Amino acid sequence: MSDSWRDMRGDKLHVTAEHRRAGRALANHVLQRMGLAGRPYIVAIGGESGSGKSELAEALRGELEDKGVRTTIVQQDDYFVYPPLTNDALRREDLGRVGVSEVGVDLLEEHLARAKAGADELRKPLVLYQEDRITEERVVLSGVQVLIVEGTYTTVLNYVDLKVFIERDYHDTHDARKARGRELQDDYLECILAKEHAIITGHRLCAHLVVTRAYEVVEQRPPAPAGFAAG
Repeated sequence: MSDSWRDMRGDKLHVTAEHRRAGRALANHVLQRMGLAGRPYIVAIGGESGSGKSELAEALRGELEDKGVRTTIVQQDDYFVYPPLTNDALRREDLGRVGVSEVGVDLLEEHLARAKAGADELRKPLVLYQEDRITEERVVLSGVQVLIVEGTYTTVLNYVDLKVFIERDYHDTHDARKARGRELQDDYLECILAKEHAIITGHRLCAHLVVTRAYEVVEQRPPAPAGFAAG
């Protein structure tokens, strides 16, 4: 696996040895738990902006695919109510908009529920970042054994079998966010990230597994009920 690649949004991801090590550990947990459900086993990877959710999701996908487990990834960012530039402008008008309500969680939950029920495909939103618009894409689920959903708030989703939370916060992720280069790194962004931190930090309690700052995967039992501390 190459260290650098671009996802469907055009973000440059840097999948490191640490991500791959954590991905191997997560793959072992998934393989032990997934059984023979006859429908996709759903794994959520949540955490703060820049914490490495996309990279870890790709590392996990690679590990599972290497073991013959067909896997696909769905990104929470495609479910934002408004496209990114519009959403940023609305946030700048009212910082109180920052939070779970920016995301079409009900639609995401509906799609995960359909996946668990054995749907052959999903018609889901697709954000085109550079064009600041939202279109649609078809995701084929037929034959998919593991569905990974990654995003800031995914740890509190209901229709998930295994919840993973990345411990790194916005102080830890400054360099990663700067390298990603998606947002202007200004004081306003720090205010947004501080508010997200206040919301997301409690989501760790909802997770089955935590990826520590050292990229170790630790188990915690029992997780809080789904929806806890959703913000």
